[in-house]
Amino acid sequence: MMRFIYALINTAILVFALVFFARKPIAGIFKGRLERIDSQLDEAEELERTNAREPGVSAAQDLHAPEADEALGGELAQLEGELEETIGNIRKETENAERNLHKEMLASVRDDFADALGDRMAQLFSEEPGRSLLAKKQAATARGILDAVKLTPGDMSYMVNKGELYVTVTCARPLEQSTLDMIKDHMEKLIAEAGGKMSLLVREDPSAIGGFRLKVGDTVYGSSTSDEIYFMKDAMRRRQLSGGEELSDFLSDAKDCINTMDLGVRTYQTGHVLTISDGICWMDGLADIMYGEVVEFESGDRGMVLDIRRDRIGCIIYGSYERIESGHLVRRVGRIAAVPAGEELLGRVVDPLGHAIDGRGRIWTTNKRPIELPAPAILDRAAVSRPLHTGIKSIDALVPIGKGQRELIIGDRQTGKSSIVIDTILAQKGTGTVCVYVAIGQKDSTVAEVRARLEEHGALDYCTIVSAPASSSASLQYIAPFAGTAMAEEFMYKGRDALIIYDDLSKHAVAYRELSLLLHRPAGREAYPGDVFYLHSRLLERAAQLSPQLGGGSLTALPIIETQAGDISAYIPTNVISITDGQIFLESELFNTGQRPAVNVGLSVSRVGGAAQTPLMKQTAASLRTRLAQYRELSSFAQFGAELDSTSASELSLGERLMAVLRQRRFAPMPDWQQCAILYAVQNGWADSVEPQDIEGFGDMLCAQLEAGHPDIVGMLTAGKKLTDDDRRRLDEALAAALRKEEAV
Repeated sequence: MMRFIYALINTAILVFALVFFARKPIAGIFKGRLERIDSQLDEAEELERTNAREPGVSAAQDLHAPEADEALGGELAQLEGELEETIGNIRKETENAERNLHKEMLASVRDDFADALGDRMAQLFSEEPGRSLLAKKQAATARGILDAVKLTPGDMSYMVNKGELYVTVTCARPLEQSTLDMIKDHMEKLIAEAGGKMSLLVREDPSAIGGFRLKVGDTVYGSSTSDEIYFMKDAMRRRQLSGGEELSDFLSDAKDCINTMDLGVRTYQTGHVLTISDGICWMDGLADIMYGEVVEFESGDRGMVLDIRRDRIGCIIYGSYERIESGHLVRRVGRIAAVPAGEELLGRVVDPLGHAIDGRGRIWTTNKRPIELPAPAILDRAAVSRPLHTGIKSIDALVPIGKGQRELIIGDRQTGKSSIVIDTILAQKGTGTVCVYVAIGQKDSTVAEVRARLEEHGALDYCTIVSAPASSSASLQYIAPFAGTAMAEEFMYKGRDALIIYDDLSKHAVAYRELSLLLHRPAGREAYPGDVFYLHSRLLERAAQLSPQLGGGSLTALPIIETQAGDISAYIPTNVISITDGQIFLESELFNTGQRPAVNVGLSVSRVGGAAQTPLMKQTAASLRTRLAQYRELSSFAQFGAELDSTSASELSLGERLMAVLRQRRFAPMPDWQQCAILYAVQNGWADSVEPQDIEGFGDMLCAQLEAGHPDIVGMLTAGKKLTDDDRRRLDEALAAALRKEEAV
């Protein structure tokens, strides 16, 4: 109870400290605005005094003071609104921090309570009454264990090779002779029927407290009292907290866990560590384990099986492996590696195991998904027909991406690959699409910059960042994209749209190559293992547009691949190109000349095409690719100083404007209607008098004029329907009016 009181006192101190220290930042934010308002009030008063002294003042000057008062009134109202919003945000953050801190304190109290309860139960069972109770259950427990024993395929294989099978009985104190004879007779008969001989070993282990375990080959049957106490404490720790628990609730949980304790039969397989180095552990035993299954070491660390051989098992270790030593016991957990998933991960930065690394406390969720799952079957998929807008003109118009598509972004280092995917995340604001950004082998500062950029534009609320930086182990970098895919699939199978970005799979392939070489797998082309293609294919094929019968959700994948000197014919680039539904190629030469994003239209392709565009965008961009190709031909011809006829000169001029209109600022995605309006205006001669360097300003002006004076046209463009002749006439009239108004200004 005292712990709980101390927790409440600490929470009150935290709230007081947050309010106390937040006053000065708020005052600093609005200090400049308040000073400006005071200055304007002084100017208005001075003007009133001047007007009173000068009877010949004009009517326009007489009206100045009321206008100033009205403007100041609006300024004060705006200031008041911003101040209330800021205070509300601070209050909300304070309440969230208080709630999370309270939960952390409750979790600490609960864990301490579970440890104390476990220690007390161990003490009670170690005393004479507890030992007598366990001894009475000895024979019944033995019969239950023997009924559960079955020879596994691993046991049968061992007997074929060795001719015998080892059986070990481990107990806290000597078994009664009748119980031991019953075990011996049953196991001899069972093994003899399988064509083998039994070798029996009986050993005592006082740390087991009570109960006993029967190990047949690699499989353990039964349970000790110490095992059951461990499982009881683990069950208490895994229970979800709401934040409003009292001590009585913990007592009730403890009673439930004690009532469900069973000194009966638990079945699991064990092995031993042979060697461990460089994050790779070789083990013996575990004969029936599966690829990708999780194992737990006696130190508490965990790993995942990545190699199964006749005489040993190879696994990767999650994180640090300093506490694991040769000879340590390793236990089969009995499930495939899984990560947390769900709404609770939105707005958070996590490691590949789903643990929060953003300093905002624990992620309170018990929902998990396996990191490796089969891709949706063909009959479970629907055709890709809905556009996923990136907000980037050169992509939405020329290389469209559909929901459920896999579109590769490929290019050299420092050509703007990450900028494109960040813009795409920003463009999903308000669309209901959930985003997962997987950073593989990036610098910590780069991940922090991405997070800050998303937070600045309000995009972190619908995004999860999975970070496996360059400083992390190759094991974590290997599982990072699979973990991110599992988190995104949670939303797809709930009927929602999700977007996942792998930044980048080149580093992922390097991490897998490192693990494979440490696992002594034969190297192939460029020292990569032969199954690296299968690695990326089973990852990317999980992106899909599900059929309406399965909810109609979608998962869109944007993998990034880094090339060397523009070589897209290298091993990993060609692999991923053949897996995906198209690629966006970013060219260093275009980037260096200021054409950004530096999309090479000739080498970029979308195999979904117009199916991933609105009818309006499809109509507007129909001739764009052809005109750009003509421009490239003419520009290469004009380099030699040849004289061009008027038609070629006009095509060259139009091509320059089209290249200029495809330039776009970073972190400024455009709505689809604005892209269509600008592309339509440039292609239909409304920007013929505008210099290429002024095209960006022309587009901003045009969209502003349409929004201000022609909301009906904006509504027509927003609908995304194909333009009829009447629609084109109305649009031309609106563009002409907008240009006339701009010229008049």
